[in-house]
Amino acid sequence: MARSFSRPRVDMENLAKGLPYQHSATGAIYSISARGGQLYQSRWQLGPGGEKINRAEWRIDYVMGSGSHARTYLHRAPDGSLIELPLAWYSEKGGYWAMNPGFDSGQFVAPRKITYECMFCHNAYPRIPAGHEKANSVPAYLDPLPEGIDCQRCHGPGGNHARLAQRGAAVEEVRKVIVNPARLPADRQMEVCMQCHLQTTSRRLPAQIRRFDRGPFSYRAGEPLDRFALFFERGAANEKNTGIEIDSSAVRLRESRCFLQSKGAMTCLSCHDPHHVERGEAAQRRYNEVCRNCHANAFDALIAARKHTAEPGCVGCHMPKRRTVDVVHAVMTDHRIQRVKPAGDLLAEIAEVPERAENGYRGPVVPYYPKPFPSSGEDRLYLAAAQVWDGSNVAAGVEQLSAEIAKQHPRAAEFYIELGDGLRLKGDAARAVTAYEQAMERDPKSVWALRRLAGALMATGAKTRALEMLNRSIAAAPDDAHGWYALGDVDLSLGRKAEAILAFQKSATLDPEFSEAWNALGGALADSGKFVEAQNALETALRVQPDLVDAQANLAMLLASKGDLSGAIFHFEQALKSAPGNVAARCNYAVALARQNRPEQAEKQLRIALQTDPKFPQAHLDLALLLADRGNFEEAAEHLRKAADGSNPAIRQRALDLLRQIGK
Repeated sequence: MARSFSRPRVDMENLAKGLPYQHSATGAIYSISARGGQLYQSRWQLGPGGEKINRAEWRIDYVMGSGSHARTYLHRAPDGSLIELPLAWYSEKGGYWAMNPGFDSGQFVAPRKITYECMFCHNAYPRIPAGHEKANSVPAYLDPLPEGIDCQRCHGPGGNHARLAQRGAAVEEVRKVIVNPARLPADRQMEVCMQCHLQTTSRRLPAQIRRFDRGPFSYRAGEPLDRFALFFERGAANEKNTGIEIDSSAVRLRESRCFLQSKGAMTCLSCHDPHHVERGEAAQRRYNEVCRNCHANAFDALIAARKHTAEPGCVGCHMPKRRTVDVVHAVMTDHRIQRVKPAGDLLAEIAEVPERAENGYRGPVVPYYPKPFPSSGEDRLYLAAAQVWDGSNVAAGVEQLSAEIAKQHPRAAEFYIELGDGLRLKGDAARAVTAYEQAMERDPKSVWALRRLAGALMATGAKTRALEMLNRSIAAAPDDAHGWYALGDVDLSLGRKAEAILAFQKSATLDPEFSEAWNALGGALADSGKFVEAQNALETALRVQPDLVDAQANLAMLLASKGDLSGAIFHFEQALKSAPGNVAARCNYAVALARQNRPEQAEKQLRIALQTDPKFPQAHLDLALLLADRGNFEEAAEHLRKAADGSNPAIRQRALDLLRQIGK
């Protein structure tokens, strides 16, 4: 644990082994290099001529993970956040490079911020900027950051303990002012470990909700864990996760017969010495001895009956190492002590399955810990909020949360924000506006509520008031890149192009890894005729996230307008690789092909577009023009009539004019 977070060392990994690393799913190439005493992670793709394109490089400022299982590399951003970089190092098989969880898919994932929940379990408590302790705050950290989990994580604040010891106070007096987990009741003792190792799932659910009146780093060893956070699991039995996850040790242990039959006597400390970790044969001997403390008689009886091998390897069979389903390059001990070892090759390589809308959990969210779940009114509010928090059980959750709010009128603004979010997911923006307004009555400076209210107002068409809310959110949090981005969106919808450009520029400057901000800036600059600046912004968006479809399509359009048809076609093809159903991009791709004198290929793309959306007016118009140019006036007229039936008035008029010209 003391090595869980550190500064990088140039000699930390063998940089000559396995680098550069090519990610097969995206074709991107990654490498880590040392320069001037610093480590850097870089990523690039190969262009149509074999040249490096979309090249990005990040300085590695910190390393998360001791290396016992993995190391993740972090970059310190200008806004004080930490950015998780895509390529990681794994210790299995003697050490190798592979993608971090969430990055190992066929789509690019932009480097993401290290949340407070990540930092909570992977480091000692850091200092954070004032106001950032609220839910949904940008996770930012103040220097200097601690390096590794410290003694206070398990023993509580140690200042008084150290001062009394230095003054030579009596031993008992010194001991009284610090937590000794071994002296805690069994449930409190377990909670010292479970503060980090109680994760029912790493998928969206939510698995945990921190109480709204608690800061992200306010838990103290020895206090009841449910005063800090409540834990949830999937409600549908057939929807439980299969396999094990990397941080499921406590959950798995609590399912085991050994734990259940101990009636609270068994804790993590029954097997683990937190101050010393055995390895190899020494570890096997220790854990076998621990098992025999309870099972010696039964074990001897099984040997006598010839029902068990005489050489016990208890852990190897009853707590085998298994590959984790969420971090597919890591292998962990399964803490669900089982009589029979699960069948199959538990170490077989598996592919990461990214969580998408179509495969995410949808169903009830039920309490997991504590049990029995508290029955207070506040806890009923949290249980209702859990239903809508990650969109798992929105329809039922909205009604449940709405009823509890009407009954209890809670003071915490966050409950109303969660209700508003649920209503937005249901498509009821008008009721969401009311919920967000109730949140603001309780916390007028809540950036979260202001921005959410602005989004709901935009959905109802109240753009001017949405602009007012976003300006208020910017005043409350001037360094919030997402607030500036939302402000630019509203400015653009109101025709305020100059203001939108300034807002998008501010957003991209505050968060250089915010690909959507760079793309929006590029689009706004292009619309204003600033093509050189627009191209720079769009290329920056693609350096951050190479498969950002809108940026690929926008850059393709820009290059086409400049006459660079080869470049335009390349970027249209990249966009369609990621989003083959993007009909507008496919139509523009077809136009570029036609301009490059490739009419057959252009026609093929337009027919694919119409297979995707048979009523898309632009595709009918473009195909009609192509057919008419080749003398096929009958089919051209058919497509012009369909284009004229569409809702776009400009396309309708153009189609009618062309019908008259060809006498149809």
